[in-house]
Amino acid sequence: MSTETILVLGGAFAGMSAAHYALKHVIPQLPKKDGSTYNVMVVNPSKDFFWRIAGPRVAASKDLMPYHKLFYPIEPAFAYAKDKFTFVQGKATHVDPAGQTVSVETVSGEQKSIPYAALVIATGFSTPTPLFTQTTDRTALEATYDAFHSELKNAKTVVIGGAGPVGVETAGEIAEFLNGKPGLMASAPKNPKANVTIISAEKKMLPVLRESISKQAEKYLKRVGADVIYNTKVVSATKASEDAKTTVQLSDGKTIEADIYIDATGIRPNTSFLPKEWLDNRNRVSCNAKTLRVEAAGPRVYVVGDCGSYTRGGVMDQYDAIPVAMTNLRTDLVAHLSGQAPGPDRHYEANLKEQQLVPIGTSKGVGAANGMALPSLMVWGIKGRDYMINMLVEGHMNGKTYEKESKWKPQPVVAAGQMGMSRG
Repeated sequence: MSTETILVLGGAFAGMSAAHYALKHVIPQLPKKDGSTYNVMVVNPSKDFFWRIAGPRVAASKDLMPYHKLFYPIEPAFAYAKDKFTFVQGKATHVDPAGQTVSVETVSGEQKSIPYAALVIATGFSTPTPLFTQTTDRTALEATYDAFHSELKNAKTVVIGGAGPVGVETAGEIAEFLNGKPGLMASAPKNPKANVTIISAEKKMLPVLRESISKQAEKYLKRVGADVIYNTKVVSATKASEDAKTTVQLSDGKTIEADIYIDATGIRPNTSFLPKEWLDNRNRVSCNAKTLRVEAAGPRVYVVGDCGSYTRGGVMDQYDAIPVAMTNLRTDLVAHLSGQAPGPDRHYEANLKEQQLVPIGTSKGVGAANGMALPSLMVWGIKGRDYMINMLVEGHMNGKTYEKESKWKPQPVVAAGQMGMSRG
């Protein structure tokens, strides 16, 4: 008995979604062959899925965002397909495209070589601060939060490098937690306990959103005691000793002595284990922007999520990308197994309209959806209430989000030579 494996690297938003889609819409349509079975395997460093979206709130306080709302066991989420699903707790260390295998180091230190019929790269990204990345397991990340909370409760000066959504959300949550909620008509805290400062490298915060929305965000931040310094970069952040303050050196020559410094200056794709020729100049997985095939990797390799070159990032974008990548995977795998010519492609279309929701504290927020600015109350209702846990977690974990296959327009097949041998 031989097993053909659809191997998914990563068990966060994109990886779990890809696995559910494969089980619901790929494996049932693969050709039935005597002596062959099909399997979806997910490899992830942690056995628990981490609801990263809520990171800014739990960074402020586990009373505001309890740990049990952040972590969800991965393997039980696939109980409906237990005979076709395998979970491996570990991390990929090497890919052999010629042999179509991935080397994995398991949590116990065992080295595995896993063959694949199709490979989905969904390894996501890491953040400079450990507050928003689950690099190993739930226990380790909870310990990180506990240590941070013990420092935060006595902090008088908090500096956050980076003015993207995570930096702004974190500043709002921490400032409100330390300084309290402002009065109904107050423009700033009456007796602030701490100074919270965002360092923005640009002339405005929140690059995806228009300037007027950024200005509104600044007003809401001021209400909870957070200020913004614009057109300035963090050059360095150093501590003379473990117990010392952090000296934050700014590009204008000034320094800030901070009790806490949080580096929210961007993301780092988790792609160091991949061949260099698979990556672009930002170390993201380079792919065909329409089909999401990784053309440099040979046949039946795809990328989804924030580690891919096709996306500007964000969970919402994955609802468009997952069906595309997995439909093309199915097309290519059917052709490979049946020996027939591949069917038509499905194409990804990026939604580049202004779209982002940014809670600021527990009751305010700014944002836009499909190019339309949203009022604060709506941002709170959609995201700020609980960082979308009640709205999205259940459907994400059990795969109901992808229960039905959406309609799509078949696109002409591109000749194999033009696709870098990405099909077959």
